Amino acid sequence: MVDVIVAGGGPTGLMLAAELRLHGVAVLVLEKESEPAGHSRARGLHARSVEVMDQRGLVDRFLPLGEKFAVGGFFAGISTAWPARLDTTHSYVLAIPQADTERLLAARATELGAEIRRGCELVGLSQDEDGVSVGLADGTELRSRYLVGCDGGRSTVRRLIGVGFPGEPSRTETLLGDMEVGVPAETLSAVIAEVRKTQLRFGAIPEGDGVYRVIVPANGVAEDRTTAPTLDEFKRQLRVVAGTDFGVHSPRWLSRFGDATRLAERYRVGRVLLAGDAAHVHPPTGGQGLNLGVQDAFNLGWKLAAEVAGWAPEGLLDSYHDERHPVAADVLDNTRAQMELLSPEPGPRAVRRLLSELMEFEEVNRHLIEKITAIGVRYDFGEGHELLGRRMRDVELKRGRLYELMHDGRGLLLDRTGWLSVAGWADRVDYVVDTGGQLDLPAVLLRPDGHVAWVGDDQRDLFDRLARWFGAPAA
Repeated sequence: MVDVIVAGGGPTGLMLAAELRLHGVAVLVLEKESEPAGHSRARGLHARSVEVMDQRGLVDRFLPLGEKFAVGGFFAGISTAWPARLDTTHSYVLAIPQADTERLLAARATELGAEIRRGCELVGLSQDEDGVSVGLADGTELRSRYLVGCDGGRSTVRRLIGVGFPGEPSRTETLLGDMEVGVPAETLSAVIAEVRKTQLRFGAIPEGDGVYRVIVPANGVAEDRTTAPTLDEFKRQLRVVAGTDFGVHSPRWLSRFGDATRLAERYRVGRVLLAGDAAHVHPPTGGQGLNLGVQDAFNLGWKLAAEVAGWAPEGLLDSYHDERHPVAADVLDNTRAQMELLSPEPGPRAVRRLLSELMEFEEVNRHLIEKITAIGVRYDFGEGHELLGRRMRDVELKRGRLYELMHDGRGLLLDRTGWLSVAGWADRVDYVVDTGGQLDLPAVLLRPDGHVAWVGDDQRDLFDRLARWFGAPAA
């Protein structure tokens, strides 16, 4: 029996597998597709996700494969300038294909000892007080202590554990594909600029080697969105919307997406948990989907590992739902709002013009970009210092950068006083005395996900916080 089975080998499942392996948890990833996808639906990592990779020592693998963008337009395509003074050292969006992200995370998970089995589809499960039994399509049965469903918006795991998925079905649909065009780039750009005056769900983004990612509204909502559109359907919609099909040809990949918005009622049922698109679906506006899933995994990994290891305090694993469910609800709300702002109808267009004016104020612009990039997330840890519950940005210390101290996924007490102690928790929490000038606090306790669990200089108060997040002290 393995400790954890992860159903789904996308970015969320692979990130979770890597996080669990940092703590020695035996992990098996089951992916129903026999080969990695050759295309990339998502194409960017927001600031918080780049921070996550930095905290685990992975950022140098990602940066050479991507391109940094610090330009506006990430909230509903409103082209306000990128805000200044974002609370992060990674103040940009890293444009990187999802296929590269998955490849890098798979390599990381396997380096750490995770097993990834492709061509394995989960079709059944049952659980008892000791573990979870998983049935595969080939008749094989596996057993694990926990199961995490990272198997997408049509999650089999979510359905089998009976978790409700309330929300709204798709009202609009968009066609998406990578293909070559038969007109000069200048002609393409001129037509796009004209059409986007009234239709914002339209465009063509150069991918290199003469290939463009083409986006165009569909004619209604397909009954079965798992069926890819044809090139003829693409051409027909391009002629309707733009008056020309641009001579598109040689498609590499064709797909469609809707604006369905749904959120799982619960992220945990006994020994089974949900993460990523299995827990929430929403339109891709703002490019938040992949990032939200990776950050789910980052929150869950150390908590589930603590449960497996036996030191988790009461309620720690349930705090995964308590913290991440509201974050997803906020993302669903901002994507709903963005979809309304993309409408060609007069009312939404008027609201868009008004919001465009408001985003000229730096505070408004920064607030909305902090939502999109997730650096504004604050978990509810109760009353206390203004940093309590927030993730801490990277800072320079005398012994290096803060994030360089977090590569092993442990808790961290950063102490400027020199008189505090983590005695009893040294197997779970690192202790660093550092008087670096960028840390204007007496001491700060960070969880393995980088969120601030305590600020102060009182040892007794610190012990209480250590027990809350890291369990009883060792004998």
